[in-house]
Amino acid sequence: MLKFWKKKPAGETPAVAAEAPLVPLQAVVEVTPAVPPVEQAVPAPPPPVAESAFAVPATTAPRPKRNWRERFAGSILNRDVRTLFSRNPQLDDELLDQLETILLSADVGVAATGALIESLRKRMHLRQFADSAALLAALRGELVALLEPVSIPLRIDAQQRPFVILTVGVNGVGKTTTIGKLARRFQTQGLDVVLAAGDTFRAAAVEQLKSWGERNRVPVVAQGTGADSASVIFDALQSARSKSADVLIADTAGRLHTQSGLMDELAKVRRVLAKLDAAAPHEVLLVIDGTTGQNAVNQVRQFRAAIGVTGLVVTKLDGTAKGGVVFALAKEFGLPIRFIGLGETAEDLQEFAPAPFVDALLPTDVGALG
Repeated sequence: MLKFWKKKPAGETPAVAAEAPLVPLQAVVEVTPAVPPVEQAVPAPPPPVAESAFAVPATTAPRPKRNWRERFAGSILNRDVRTLFSRNPQLDDELLDQLETILLSADVGVAATGALIESLRKRMHLRQFADSAALLAALRGELVALLEPVSIPLRIDAQQRPFVILTVGVNGVGKTTTIGKLARRFQTQGLDVVLAAGDTFRAAAVEQLKSWGERNRVPVVAQGTGADSASVIFDALQSARSKSADVLIADTAGRLHTQSGLMDELAKVRRVLAKLDAAAPHEVLLVIDGTTGQNAVNQVRQFRAAIGVTGLVVTKLDGTAKGGVVFALAKEFGLPIRFIGLGETAEDLQEFAPAPFVDALLPTDVGALG
C-alpha cells in the first residue's frame, strides 16, 4: 500500500483520477438536491404583501374633497360676518350699519348692498326678526334670491355643431386654465372637443394650451406667436367641422379692457366666425378674477359692449377671496354665472349654485359661530 501511494504521483495519476471523480460525483449528487430547497425558500420570504397593502393607500389615496363651506371658511366676508354675529348683537340700526360696512368691504357693491340693507331695515322695523339669528337667516335668503336669476348652467346645443365657445378676459384671470378644465368637463360628458390657440400675443399662451390639449388628448389648432388671432380661430372652426367635433373652445389674448385696439380685434373675431357660421360664437364666456373686486364690474361693462358677453366664469374664489363681487355682478348685469373656480384641478371648476355658495359664505345661524 505504501508503494502504491508513492507511485501515484508519478505514473498512476490517471487511475487515481478515475477513482477520485466517483467520490465528488456522489457528493455533487447529494449537494444538488439540497440546493433547490434553498432556492425555493428564498422566493418565499419576498411576498411582503402586508407592506404593499399599507404602502399603496399611503401613495394612491385621493385627497379628501373639500366642500364649498370649507373652501370659503377663510374668505373675508365669511370672517367678518362671523365676527359680527358671534357677539349675538342687539337688533338695531347700528347692527345694520356694521353689516353694511362688511358687505361693501367684501365687494358686494353699492347697489346690491344698498338694496339688501334697505330691505332688512324695513323688516326689522316691522319686528319680523326675533333676534340677530333671524336677521342672519333673512340676509341669507335675500342673497340667495339675488343670485337665483343668474344661476343658468351652460348647456351645449346639439343642433349647433360645433358649438363655438369664445373665452375672453384680461391678463392673469386664469382664462387658458379655464379652457383646459372646460375641455375635460365636456369630455366626461362624451363630447368631442377642439381647442383654438387664439391668444397669439402672449409667448407662452400657445404652449400652455397645447399642454392642456396633450393632457386631455384634445386636438389644438395653433399658429406661431404674433399670428392673426381671428385667422387662427377661423382655421380651428374649419378643422372642428371636418372632424365633426361637438365643441370648439377658442382662447383669446388676455387684453386689458382699456385697450380699444385689442377690444376691436374681438369684434373682428366675431365677424370672421360669422363667415362660416352666422350664429357663432354661440357662447362668449368672460372669465373674471374673483379677487379683483369692483374692477370686475368695469371689465364686464367693457367686454359686453365690445363683443356681447353671454356668460361669466368667476375664478380664484378659494382661499381668502372676498367673493362678494358675484353679488355685484348679478345686481348690475344679470348675466348668467356659468361656473366658479375653486382651485387648481379640473374638478374645481364647478357649476354655479346660489344656495351652496351663500351657505359657504355665511353661517346658517349665530349658534354655529361659537
